[in-house]
Amino acid sequence: MFRRKKHVAPKATYREVWSKGDLATKLSFIIMGSNALANKQWVKGLALLLSEVIFIVWFIFSGISTLSILATLGPIKTKKVVYDAAQGVYVTKQPSNSVLILLFGVLAIILCLAIIYLYIVNLRSTRHNYILKRDGDHIPTNVEELKSLLDTRLHATLMVIPLLGILFFTILPTVFMISMAFTNYDRQHAIAFSWTGFKAFGNVLTGDLAGTFFPVLGWTLIWAVAATATTFFFGVLLALLIESKGIKHKGFWRTIFVIVWAVPQFVSLLMMAQFLDYQGALNNILMNLHWISSPIHFIDNQASPLVARITVILVNMWIGIPVSMLVSTAIIQNLPTDQIEAAKIDGANAVQIFKSITFPQILFVMAPSLIQQFIGNINNFNVIFLLTGGAPMNSKYNGAGSTDLLVTWLYNLTFGQEQRYNASAVLGILIFVISAVVSLIAYRHTNAYKEG
Repeated sequence: MFRRKKHVAPKATYREVWSKGDLATKLSFIIMGSNALANKQWVKGLALLLSEVIFIVWFIFSGISTLSILATLGPIKTKKVVYDAAQGVYVTKQPSNSVLILLFGVLAIILCLAIIYLYIVNLRSTRHNYILKRDGDHIPTNVEELKSLLDTRLHATLMVIPLLGILFFTILPTVFMISMAFTNYDRQHAIAFSWTGFKAFGNVLTGDLAGTFFPVLGWTLIWAVAATATTFFFGVLLALLIESKGIKHKGFWRTIFVIVWAVPQFVSLLMMAQFLDYQGALNNILMNLHWISSPIHFIDNQASPLVARITVILVNMWIGIPVSMLVSTAIIQNLPTDQIEAAKIDGANAVQIFKSITFPQILFVMAPSLIQQFIGNINNFNVIFLLTGGAPMNSKYNGAGSTDLLVTWLYNLTFGQEQRYNASAVLGILIFVISAVVSLIAYRHTNAYKEG
């Protein structure tokens, strides 16, 4: 039997909707929800109408002034004493609070974009109802519209609260932070500040912070590569060792290593910092074994930068290897045994099998995860902050130590003595750009992407 083709209604342009539509349809181009109300879609119509009314009232009484003052971030930049002719006395005017002005200004822009989106939704709904009426089809009633929110449009209903959360707790703070990068917001301008364009970017890339940014960026990339590669490689080897046929009580050995990962990093890293201290247990053990004659500075301010960096990489291996071990174990247990058996019959040894069969297949599956780990290591605040605090400090750096990453340097610039909030915002933007570019380039070169 031949299936009957589903009838597809011809589309209509908005010009046609405006010229041939009825009065309610035409009004919907000005008054949102008019067409929905005329077709007895009460909930949709009232929601759109109330949104427009509330926006207009807000825009007239607050929005215009909020957006206009955003251009200057406040007219008063310093405390002033002026004469009030009405009272006949001198009064002190405090500087404008540029932080609140910027925050409410960004929120006002987001609200304007939101009402534009609702206006587009209103026009699409109007055009949809016009096409149904033009072609003599059934226009959904109010009850049918509400039922569709729990049926065919359930996804839209469920996404409302998450989208609002993303809007107010992700998009708004992100835009606010990005905006700070184009101001002179710092300790000297903590209350009132002004727009300065790309001056803060120039300070970080070519100005007084450039001598710190590029060395810290280089160490951040070295750290991210070393931390990702070591935990992955040794995690795979550990998984292969535990999965070997001669190893008994495999679950016990996995549990032992997982405990290291299960303990909160706040606890384990602080304990490790005490262990590696100049007067800590490690130095005492080495001296009692007569392996060293005096304590070694591993992670304090008197440590060698090279020693401190190697130390944090080794400690990160201790924390990160169990994660790679668990993921690798799952992959190893599902590897095709026929290829391995065929390689053994052909005379391949364990190293050759690992190099040609096991490792490539693990890498193929884990490549996207490795990219994620790499980006996570670029932003690995816990290991550096809790273990070394950036030590040893470098006199050539501005607010950073030899083991500081970009993210910990950002923290120092924000909460340190200088409090250069605009430079911190610039660093946040640059970290995002670096992470996004590296992850996109790396992911597009993975076999998982090419064969996907």
